[in-house]
Amino acid sequence: QVQLVESGGGLVQAGGSLRLSCAASRNINSINPISWYRQAPGKQRELVAGINFRGGKDYADPVKGRFTIARDNTKFYLQMNNLKSEDTAVYYCQGRYGRVDIWGQGTQVTVSS
Repeated sequence: QVQLVESGGGLVQAGGSLRLSCAASRNINSINPISWYRQAPGKQRELVAGINFRGGKDYADPVKGRFTIARDNTKFYLQMNNLKSEDTAVYYCQGRYGRVDIWGQGTQVTVSS
């Protein structure tokens, strides 16, 4: 069973930056595509950013120009700059391993205004 584990969340002031990381219990290169989601209190989980099979990147409109998704041979990442209070949420990494979608346990990001 493949597991994903996020790290890097925390409390930051508005305008600050955080980098989230997602590690896999198996070869990260076998997980494709990959995405980051978030869920704010009282709201549905939403897609934040993703990298598709061909390496193309997509972003949700609210984070375009501020967030960057990336991957290397060990982890995948979400660099978040110019954070806003509305970015406060639990952030989840998600990927497909074979035919199975797998999720991390989530990491809390809190942005104070």
